[in-house]
Amino acid sequence: MVLETIDWIIIISFFILSLIIGIYASKSAGKSAKDFFLSGRNMPWWLLGVSMVATTFSCDTPNLVTDIVRKNGVAGNWAWWAFLLTGMLTVFVYAKLWRRSKVLTDLEFYEIRYGGKMAAFLRGFRALYLGVFFNIMVIASVALALIKIGAVILHWSPLQTVLIASTITVIYSSLGGLKGILLTDFFQFIIALIGAFGAAIIILNLPEINGLEGLLNHPKVNTKIDLLPDFNDFDAVLTLLILPIAIQWWSVWYPGAEPGGGGYIAQRMLSAKNESGAIKATLFFNFAHYAIRPWPWIIVALASIVIFPDLDSIAKVFPDIDKSIIQDDIAYPAMLTYLPNGFLGIVIASLLAAFMSTTSTQLNWGASYIVNDFYLRFINSKASEKQLVLVGRISTILLMLAAALFALLLKNAFQAFNILLQIGAGTGLIFILRWFWWRINAYSEISAMVSSFFVAIYLELIHPMTSLPELGTGVKLVLGVFITSFVWITVTLLTKAENKNTLINFYKLIKPGGPGWKKLIVDAKKDGIELQTSDSWDVPTGVLSMILGSFAIYGALFATGNWIYGNYIIASILTVISILTTYLLSRTWKKLKIES
Repeated sequence: MVLETIDWIIIISFFILSLIIGIYASKSAGKSAKDFFLSGRNMPWWLLGVSMVATTFSCDTPNLVTDIVRKNGVAGNWAWWAFLLTGMLTVFVYAKLWRRSKVLTDLEFYEIRYGGKMAAFLRGFRALYLGVFFNIMVIASVALALIKIGAVILHWSPLQTVLIASTITVIYSSLGGLKGILLTDFFQFIIALIGAFGAAIIILNLPEINGLEGLLNHPKVNTKIDLLPDFNDFDAVLTLLILPIAIQWWSVWYPGAEPGGGGYIAQRMLSAKNESGAIKATLFFNFAHYAIRPWPWIIVALASIVIFPDLDSIAKVFPDIDKSIIQDDIAYPAMLTYLPNGFLGIVIASLLAAFMSTTSTQLNWGASYIVNDFYLRFINSKASEKQLVLVGRISTILLMLAAALFALLLKNAFQAFNILLQIGAGTGLIFILRWFWWRINAYSEISAMVSSFFVAIYLELIHPMTSLPELGTGVKLVLGVFITSFVWITVTLLTKAENKNTLINFYKLIKPGGPGWKKLIVDAKKDGIELQTSDSWDVPTGVLSMILGSFAIYGALFATGNWIYGNYIIASILTVISILTTYLLSRTWKKLKIES
């Protein structure tokens, strides 16, 4: 496969357009830190929603899905499908609370919810822990995917791939801030969808695949297409379905799927015009992320099993690629080499768009932590707006450089995914409860963060070097959740609650309501302070909306799969369920108390 002139014209045009948008947005982005990181808090919900979708469509996502499908079949995607529950909880319970907080970053929340030196420490430490360490890991995993794509399709060395793509990304990210990122995300998302769907259609028509029917009836594929794991295999059901649905979604912190919202999802919600905009943006994101995008990737992943049944078959076709990076995730870019010239340029541009969209968001989000929650809070509290923007731009460049270097140490997308899941295991429940239970304090979060990190280090790095029995992914996840939860709950009950004034001020600002604040309301009343309470707490309505929304989106996701598989009766039933629950959701949603 050789790229023709038309392919290069498309790719170069894409780079140029991205730079033009960054330069255009730089005028407004440089005015203040709020403009650079939140676009002035006046962004329309549809643009924010598309940006969330574009950000989660990184170039490592189809690689990750391919890795999962080749190893565990389509049902293996429950490892990330389960996070829909987290996303819908964020939509209908937490989105409005985040918008109500009026913070610049979600880490600023710590000194609203907690008080004293521990709150300051927690904010500053997590600014570096998440904004630098964790953020670099995420960007590096995305860069690794681009390295593999560059090696297979462009015949570039890892250094060439990272250098070229990172340079363009860091230029428009540092110039245009969040506004530039939102605008580029919009057209990058369109290109990414065209590339993903077009690639799936073209690959299905390859003579080796022989259309959709030929693919689904292939003996190596028809055992991989089930949407649910084999219920005769308890280990598979436990690992692929039960643990993600029963434990993972609420207990694990993962970028883009934080229980209670957070990270760049919170950044987008905080950029909305109002609470209604924050909810609409997050709902659109979850629908597009789970119901629209997965199937083109899954189809290409299944087709790769026919063309490249094992890793040796990939190595034979691409002998010049470093064998250490030939894992199942490289099968996706390997399949793209079968695309015709012209469209190949579009697909490469779409994958570059996916890389740049995710990376630019991570860079801006990480820089916002460094600037607002570390530099401004602890280094230079009197910094001017121009100084803050300058530090943000420098931080963007340094984060990209560090992530590019770290990318060379990773081997496959699923490896990075599992490591990130394990590090966040057991912390999720805190992010859900801290809004609604007065007793949680800064020590709760610190102990959870520290214990989950060291448990992950032991399970992922130390335990494999011992003579002890090997632990499966599911066992490690449960251990991480149990140990971390036990630690932070114990610490919470043994340490003092936050200062009453801090809790009262938080309640006045957020107005969370619910039985978890009843003691504070009673104590405040004794002191002559009346805290606003509502006759009806709408969180139960939010949870009902979450359940209906999850049924609607899962119904759409699995209806699409069954239409593709030719299971028309099941597909029709699921379609009706999706439509019916969507209607019920529209009625329930109106009962939520939302400020427009």
